[in-house]
Amino acid sequence: MAELWAVLVPLLITDVLNPVLFAFLVYAAGSRKPVANSAALLAGHTLAYFSAGFFLALGFESLADRLENPRDVDYVIGLIVGFLLLMVALRSRNQSTRKPVEGSAELTPLKALGIGAIVNFVGIPFALPYFAAVDQILKADLDATGAIAVLVGYNLLYALPFAIVPVATAVYREKSGPLLQRVNEAMEKISGYLMPVLLAAVGIALVIDAVQYYISGEGLF
Repeated sequence: MAELWAVLVPLLITDVLNPVLFAFLVYAAGSRKPVANSAALLAGHTLAYFSAGFFLALGFESLADRLENPRDVDYVIGLIVGFLLLMVALRSRNQSTRKPVEGSAELTPLKALGIGAIVNFVGIPFALPYFAAVDQILKADLDATGAIAVLVGYNLLYALPFAIVPVATAVYREKSGPLLQRVNEAMEKISGYLMPVLLAAVGIALVIDAVQYYISGEGLF
């Protein structure tokens, strides 16, 4: 289990650098119900992320069950995800961050819950490290309960840094606005430089992992 988390943690760090989700959380924190809306938006995103990972894992398992050697499938998937991460890393250097549209209808917790899910499903480039994490969980050959527990743990750890928005809003009230805006701007700048590097690093590692497996019969992870 420790070896699995040693692989998952770098993927998680790359995954957390999501300025899109943070921007939407700051937007929700500026609504009439800042705590409820930002918490609901984060809950919607987290539930959607876990659901996507769960059904993705079921898809991986179904595909593997139809083949003689499921480990080959895992490394093929890892190779594909690795190349996709490299492509996204190259393209993301000059891409601007999507931000919420100002002046929209009044936000409610129910709407925020739905927006959180939508933000998750449309953020395909930022989901690639998550796909790699699901692939690593499957390669660990855990039982169903263990795999689900690791997936739940991953999603909770993913949501933890973003929980600063509803928590700061609840504690500092009106004073939290300028602070969250500064954090949002800093995160955009950091992710603009760091995200391509981390995506490329993870992509290269997955490609080398798959290539080594097909050469020697044993991968890096």
